[in-house]
Amino acid sequence: MTRQEHLSRYRGKVEEGRPLIGAGAGTGISAKCAAAAGVDFIVIYNAGRFRMAGRGSMAGMMPFGNANDIVVEMAMEVLPVATPTPVLAGVCATDPTKNISMLLETLKSMGFAGVQNFPSVCLLDGSVREDLEATGYGFDKEVAMVARARELDLLTATYVRTDDEARAMAGAGADVIVAHVGLTAAGMIGGRNAVGLDEAAEKTQRVHDVVRSVNDEAFVVCHGGPIVSPGDAEYVLKRCDGVTGFLGASSMERIPVEIAITETIRAFTEIKLAPVIDPLNETRQEATL
Repeated sequence: MTRQEHLSRYRGKVEEGRPLIGAGAGTGISAKCAAAAGVDFIVIYNAGRFRMAGRGSMAGMMPFGNANDIVVEMAMEVLPVATPTPVLAGVCATDPTKNISMLLETLKSMGFAGVQNFPSVCLLDGSVREDLEATGYGFDKEVAMVARARELDLLTATYVRTDDEARAMAGAGADVIVAHVGLTAAGMIGGRNAVGLDEAAEKTQRVHDVVRSVNDEAFVVCHGGPIVSPGDAEYVLKRCDGVTGFLGASSMERIPVEIAITETIRAFTEIKLAPVIDPLNETRQEATL
């Protein structure tokens, strides 16, 4: 399917009152399950590999390997089992070792339907963010990557946190703008400083309103922070006007796996053995009688 065909399907789904659901996948089995469940798109990025290796997702923001190379490696595992669901590649647009335009062409030729901006400097703030922006590793590189992806007719889903970021990505023509409200806060290795669900809804609504002031074609979805379960996502969506879905990563694969594996193995560990029967003791008892 082409980008326009995907977007047409998304619009039809929203018009029917059904949300767009995206899922991050760090392994082939995660992608295969997400596709079987009927998600609208799958995103793979380096954080997924760390996440499903038992490390926190923020490892994807650290220099533990080249993020773009990791995604290309992950594609060999994910793309063959995710069909026909469109798969988006997480692209680190600030990577100084890559010609990003050529990378996008390569990703498209591999079978990716689109891209997302990750790792993203939008997840950083303070002096670290200021220093990155000042030295050529700023959010503008991510905006330019999205604009180039549009020229290549790739789907684009973009993380944003601030008004300026939302405005820039809307102006670049991003198809799905993801209001990131913080690191997912649940499970064994989740964040510990999440905002409440009501504040998450407020932040998401603000992103939506800024996007709509620039681009009325883009879909806006929520992500992260306290939005962990289907009930959480429904709570936020019902308190937002015009927000059309949810993108989950830890909530889609790490947390369900933590629960399922732990509970299943615990059930095995709690099996009771039958009482041990001593045949010789039974013989002695019979002789006494």
